[in-house]
Amino acid sequence: MPGIDATKPFVPVGIAVLTVSDTRTLADDRSGDVLAQRIEEAGHRLAARNIVPDDRDRIAAQVMAWTHARDIDVVITTGGTGFTGRDVTPEALEPMFEKRMEGFSAVFHRISYDKIGTSTVQSRATAGLINATFVFVLPGSPGACKDAWDGILQQQLDYRHMPCNFIEIMPRLLEHLKRGNS
Repeated sequence: MPGIDATKPFVPVGIAVLTVSDTRTLADDRSGDVLAQRIEEAGHRLAARNIVPDDRDRIAAQVMAWTHARDIDVVITTGGTGFTGRDVTPEALEPMFEKRMEGFSAVFHRISYDKIGTSTVQSRATAGLINATFVFVLPGSPGACKDAWDGILQQQLDYRHMPCNFIEIMPRLLEHLKRGNS
């Protein structure tokens, strides 16, 4: 059964939150606030937070910079996953994924379906690895951020979560480079 192994220590990681929006500021960024609060309540470090407009190059540049930062292990973006002309977060980030996390989108939609029904199909939530950094691309609504954190990320970013979690595999994300394979 999945759950927390209380004999293992909690291992905090550095998490950056990027809100993608043409209109939000830090003063009214409810989705970013939801994520920042949950990150800190879980015992992790909010390593960085920023807002960029719906612009592929700016989204990609900010995420790429964070994936090279030594104190950032995870990047979570919120916003820009819909179908309007300005929604370009998946287009900005998916080409940079070294490995795509297909299961994240499937589980996110399963959780979301229970709350908003078929409207979940309007989200292009996705996830993958960039420079051995986990990158999660969430919709811009506070509810979607709560669903993703509470239903997936809180457990998978907890070293104590069994039978497996993202934290325990972090040291092995670059092992292909040690073997000389690409």
